[in-house]
Amino acid sequence: MEHVNHHDTRKSDIKILVVDDREDNLFSIEAILEQDKYTIIKANSGKAALKILLNQHDFSLILMDVQMPELNGFETATIIYERDKLKSIPIIFITAHDYDEDYMFKSYKMGGVDYIYKPINPELLRVKVGVFVELYRKNQQLQQHEKKLLAANRSLQREIEERKSSEEKVRSLNAQLLENNEHLKAVNEELDRFAYVASHDLQEPLRKIMVFSDKILMKNNHDTETDKYFKKIISSTSRMQSLINDLLSFSRHSTSSSDFKETDLNLLVAEAMTELEVEIENTHAQIYIGKLPTLSVIPSLMRQLFYNLLGNAIKFRKENTAPEVHITAGKTGTGSHINGSPEAEEFHTITVSDNGIGFDPKYAEDIFSVFKRLHSYHEFEGTGVGLSICKKIVEKHHGFIRAESNPGVGSMFIVGLSAKQQVELLPEQQMKLGN
Repeated sequence: MEHVNHHDTRKSDIKILVVDDREDNLFSIEAILEQDKYTIIKANSGKAALKILLNQHDFSLILMDVQMPELNGFETATIIYERDKLKSIPIIFITAHDYDEDYMFKSYKMGGVDYIYKPINPELLRVKVGVFVELYRKNQQLQQHEKKLLAANRSLQREIEERKSSEEKVRSLNAQLLENNEHLKAVNEELDRFAYVASHDLQEPLRKIMVFSDKILMKNNHDTETDKYFKKIISSTSRMQSLINDLLSFSRHSTSSSDFKETDLNLLVAEAMTELEVEIENTHAQIYIGKLPTLSVIPSLMRQLFYNLLGNAIKFRKENTAPEVHITAGKTGTGSHINGSPEAEEFHTITVSDNGIGFDPKYAEDIFSVFKRLHSYHEFEGTGVGLSICKKIVEKHHGFIRAESNPGVGSMFIVGLSAKQQVELLPEQQMKLGN
C-alpha cells in the first residue's frame, strides 16, 4: 500500500521526502518538522518512494528508514542514485542499529550523507535537517548565480561577435570609401577634360554662328523681319557663350594651400572695378568703399567674388536711377556658416549694399542656386550662375554668404570670412568648386 500526503502548510520551496514502512514513524517525523514549515511528502515503502521520484525531482532532502520490507533503505537509495536527476538529493538514513564502520563506509560511498538513530531525538533531527536545507538553499543560489554568469558570458560573447562584425563592416566601408575617393578623383579629372573641350570645341561653333550672322546682317538685301531674326540668333548665341564661360568658372577651379595669400581686399575691389569700368561709366554708378582688411585669401577667386557682387548691384538697378553701392567691413563673433548653422567663431564681414530693385526675402536662399533667376533674361542679361559662383568661393574660404532684401529698397550681401583662416586645406576641401 502506498501513502502520499502533502502537508498543508504555507507554500515553501523546500520539499522533504520521508520514507518509512510504519505510519506512526511518518507522522512522528512530520510533527517534528511541522513548525519549520517544510513541505513534507510521505511514502510508506521503497517502491512508493521510487514512484514519487519518477515525477518529482525537486526534493531538498530524503529521510529514509533502513529497515523496510521488500526494498530496504540502502537498496532504495542505490536505485535512486542510478538516475542522474536524483543524484544531487542528500539522503539521511534512519535506523535503530549501530552499524560497523565498513558498513557505514559503504553507505556513505553509495551516496548517503548522514544517520539518525532511533529513538529519534527531535531537536537533533531538526538541526540536521536544517543544516541540509541550508546547504540546499546555498546550492540553489550557486546554481542560479552560475546560470546568470553563463547568460552574461553568452551575452558578452554575442557582444564581442557583434563588435567584430561591426569592425569588419567599418573596415569594409573604409575600403569602399577609399575606392569611391579614387573614383571621384577620376571623375574630377574627366570633368577637367570636359571643361577643356567645352572651352574650345563648344565655343568655336558659337563664334562661327556669331560671325556669319554678323556678315549676313551687314548686307542690305534682306527685309526687316529677317533682320530681327538674325539679331535674335546673335543675342541667343551671346547668351549661350556667356553661359558656357560661367559654367567653366563654376567648375574648373581647384585649389591648394599655396593659393592662399595675405591680400589687401581694397586692391581686389579696385581691380574688379577696373573690369567693370564701362558699366560703371554707362550707368553713372557711385561706389563707396570703406577700409577693408588684409586677409589670407585666394586672390583670383576673391576678385571674382567682388566682380560678381558689384556687377549684380549695377545690373539690377532701378530705372532712371543711378546705382549707388556701399562696400564696408566689420567683425562678428557668430555667423551663418556654409552649413546654415551659427558658428561661435570670429568672422570678418564684408557687406555690399545697393539701392537697386531688390527682391522678395523669401528667395534669399534660392538666389545662390545654379541657374536660379528671379527675373527674365529679356529684362536683365546674365546666366543665373554668378551668385552660385560667389557661394562656392566663400565655401572655399570656409566662410558664409547671405542676402537681405526687399522689393524696391535695394539688396545687401554679407560675406563672412574666418579671422582664423586655415591655410592647410583638408583633402575634401581641395575638391573642385563644381563638386
